[in-house]
Amino acid sequence: MSAFKILIIDDEPSIRRLIRLQLEDAGYEVLAAHDGPSGLDIARKETPDLILLDLMMPDMDGHEVCRRLKKNYRTSYIPVVILTAKTGIKDLLMGLGGGANDYLTKPYERDELLVRVKSVLEWSRSQREASPLTGLPGNIAIEREVTRRIAEKETFAFLYGDLDNFKAFNDHYGYGRGDEAIKFSASVFIDALESINREDGFLGHIGGDDFVVVTHPSVVEELAHDVVRRFEEGIKKFYDPQDRRKGYIEVETRQHGLERYPLMTITLVYVSSASVEIDHYGKVSDIVTELKRHGKGIPGSVVLKERRRKENKREVENSVQRQDSCR
Repeated sequence: MSAFKILIIDDEPSIRRLIRLQLEDAGYEVLAAHDGPSGLDIARKETPDLILLDLMMPDMDGHEVCRRLKKNYRTSYIPVVILTAKTGIKDLLMGLGGGANDYLTKPYERDELLVRVKSVLEWSRSQREASPLTGLPGNIAIEREVTRRIAEKETFAFLYGDLDNFKAFNDHYGYGRGDEAIKFSASVFIDALESINREDGFLGHIGGDDFVVVTHPSVVEELAHDVVRRFEEGIKKFYDPQDRRKGYIEVETRQHGLERYPLMTITLVYVSSASVEIDHYGKVSDIVTELKRHGKGIPGSVVLKERRRKENKREVENSVQRQDSCR
């Protein structure tokens, strides 16, 4: 039985039933929605592996549904296959230009449906392999996004997040619980991004316990502190009760002694192209690496920002803002 979950969004009951039968017979798990709004709601809650989307629906057509899917952090990386009775090249190009990955023209053959579904799912899986735990874009996509913004002369902020004491947590509790902590951290960034309600944000997962956000400088500091708050509110649930009470874990060293590590916190560092001239991705990487090295030496969760004039003269000292709960 396939582990893939597919959502059908189509206003015609007969079409939904037919596609459901064909996909379930092929071993897929199938969800269905009768219109755009309910489809968006199911997509956000269930995060299916693929969405089959009808173009011609009342109230909210498939083009608008696709646009909203691609603008939402929870659903933007779910592949979409358009179902349409329209054969005009203009409609097909509009659908593909709006973020759809493929299309099927009604009426279609069962074998064509299954081949296209399998092809898009395999492509999607290969794209997600860089960050299999979170499904977020990896290194290549992150660099591409920053390079695009530089080329288009967009003003942006680059926020880098790194968990503190994650390795000790992983060693103490095992990789299974460590993976859950990483997925929780991804959800923290997603929730914080959604709360600022901007459509120009980008979230990536470099790997391990490192995350990246690219957004507008006007919201980056608020976003960073919201991430810290959400992270600290939720991370303690991953510790055993006795460790939560103590406020630390003990990990065996190579010399067979025990070393104490505080509960996980998060270090966030960021740089803005509004204050630092950024002409290539490597410069962003160099700056945040330097900031991260400094931030990791400060106990507790911190938000550390690079503040320079464009001529690269320091305006003020780097600002370290530690949450009261971490002091």
